Amino acid sequence: MVCLWASKRVGRPVKWVSDRTEAFLTDAHGRDHRSEAELALDADNKILGLRVKTIANLGAYMSLFSSSVPTYLYATLLSGQYDIPAIHANVKTVYTNTTPVDAYRGAGRPEATYLLERIMETAAREVGLSPAEFRRKNFIRTFPHQTPVIMCYDAGDYDATLDAALKAADYDGFAARKAEAASRGKLRGIGLSCYIEACGIAPSAAVGSLGAGVGLWESAEVRVNPVGSIEVLTGSHSHGQGHETTFAQLISERFGLDTNAVSIVHGDTDKVQFGMGTYGSRSGAVGMSAIVKALDKVEAKAKKIAAHLMEASEGDIQIEGGELKVAGTDKKLTFTEVALAAYTAHNLPEGMEPGLKEGAFYDPTNFTFPAGTYVCEVEVDPDTGKTEVVNFVRRR
Repeated sequence: MVCLWASKRVGRPVKWVSDRTEAFLTDAHGRDHRSEAELALDADNKILGLRVKTIANLGAYMSLFSSSVPTYLYATLLSGQYDIPAIHANVKTVYTNTTPVDAYRGAGRPEATYLLERIMETAAREVGLSPAEFRRKNFIRTFPHQTPVIMCYDAGDYDATLDAALKAADYDGFAARKAEAASRGKLRGIGLSCYIEACGIAPSAAVGSLGAGVGLWESAEVRVNPVGSIEVLTGSHSHGQGHETTFAQLISERFGLDTNAVSIVHGDTDKVQFGMGTYGSRSGAVGMSAIVKALDKVEAKAKKIAAHLMEASEGDIQIEGGELKVAGTDKKLTFTEVALAAYTAHNLPEGMEPGLKEGAFYDPTNFTFPAGTYVCEVEVDPDTGKTEVVNFVRRR
């Protein structure tokens, strides 16, 4: 705000850059947990229950999302990739004389993964099982899977990502590499992390039940111009993720058009309808889904117009290579010709409104749950403590 004020005063652009000390003192920090966890197993080393007690530091005062991060975004993912019949999580938040925390790089999910994977590793070693096999023994394999902590996973194949990661890391050959390192006076270690994410935060009713004053939907409008170019208005704002490219590719692939014929408009409140923005890994899952719903409406109308103009059945119209074709014949119209026909409106199906512009709102019924496995192998010099990452593998 001071920069804006100063810029108006001097009539020139004003830029402020913080040094690292200023950033550490004033920027929101990510997380500060102190947790205790207990894992119960049966005689066959299957998990019976998990109990977690967490004290989460909010800093000196409440920030925007600070209270939801260690609760709604942390405790709800404590099941991870594992079939855990009972989970009890007690989270207490405290104020301290430190920098406030807020949503930052995963917000809650890394904390849950770290705690769960540490206790899975510890349990495997205590019962004498390979950490990989202990995890595999307790994977969820039937979907949809309702966890004890709200989330219901729709799909997943955790064995596949674990197998792929172990193969890429040559997990079976680790013992030989460890022995070779020992012959050089070095220590070798290998670790796993099987993570799950909750992306595309949803649905609106879920946060409504918690007292939120906002929905979690996203909106989109697809405007096909008379010359066949397309303008997409989206409520998902790009912060450098490349929406201008990926969103344009979505439209290009649907209609067989060049991406240069597609423009993406975001962040312009004079043009864009209401939107919820970009956060919680939702641009693809929610923002692009809203665009797809609008595209479905545009495609349906374009096919009706094309079928009418070519005296064909609507079900026989196919879109391919920027053209609308009648299957099994040589009849076809370019996408531009159909767009122009929609706006000249000289010959439209009876009762159809002119134009080719459609909007949509998308409110997901659930999160999406991407998952995968990390394998990290390190070598340590026991005399100096110097640690070298010799291999790092991720499969998802």
